[in-house]
Amino acid sequence: MSTVTTASATREHRVTVRSLAARKRKAEPFTMLTAYDFTFARIFDQAGVDVLLVGDSLGNVVQGCDTTLPVTLDEIVYHTKLVARGVQRAMVVADMPFGSYQVGPEDAVRSAIRLVKEAGTHAVKLEGGVDVAESIRRIVAAQIPVMGHVGLTPQSVNHMGGYRVQGRGDEGRHRVIEDALAVEAAGAFSVVLEGIPEELGREITQRLSIPTIGIGAGVHCDAQVLVMHDMLGLNDWSPSFVKQYASLGALASQAARTYVDEVRNRKFPDDEHVYSS
Repeated sequence: MSTVTTASATREHRVTVRSLAARKRKAEPFTMLTAYDFTFARIFDQAGVDVLLVGDSLGNVVQGCDTTLPVTLDEIVYHTKLVARGVQRAMVVADMPFGSYQVGPEDAVRSAIRLVKEAGTHAVKLEGGVDVAESIRRIVAAQIPVMGHVGLTPQSVNHMGGYRVQGRGDEGRHRVIEDALAVEAAGAFSVVLEGIPEELGREITQRLSIPTIGIGAGVHCDAQVLVMHDMLGLNDWSPSFVKQYASLGALASQAARTYVDEVRNRKFPDDEHVYSS
């Protein structure tokens, strides 16, 4: 098979904005996980995960920060490059970190272009609804797909007074719905719904023509997303809506303890793991 034919086949099997839209029309749920490096991007891509998000959650799970706010655009560019190298099929989405789009639409477009040109992302994600609608329009006008994010928006942690469930009560429900509709009207191809009641997640999913991606928003969304460290059991604590699919933290700890013991007792390296003369 020629190089041209191989490249064409790869493109045909890639997850795209159009293929995700088709999944919603067919009521076929899809999956999204965060990834921050080449190795896990390759593992998740080969496992069939549809979308890999280079989340500003790296501030929490990679950098050890209390919030996502310190994460810089340069850091997202760097990690997105690593993830993009490990992907053959999945769509790569890069988070736009705090400060990269809040000043105004021009800054937003400039930041999004950097993420495409320098990092190799296929799409960008930004938080907010009505307040960022114009920035979404401008980025989409620059031919860059945009994923929205409404409900609990971690970059607004100080404004919200903590990580609180959103969309409760008539006023809260109306605000989240208006934000989701604004994101859709601005041209986003999908929207993350985070930290909202399940019935509100169902209502928004039914009202929008674009896919909804839930995290703490119930089973009725068109897709689900988790932070990989939560899903793999690498964190000491995870939110109540997270299902842990493995306990890699405990396995890694035990492996390290065994390694320390064997080195201290001169059991490693043994005859199998040395070169002979």
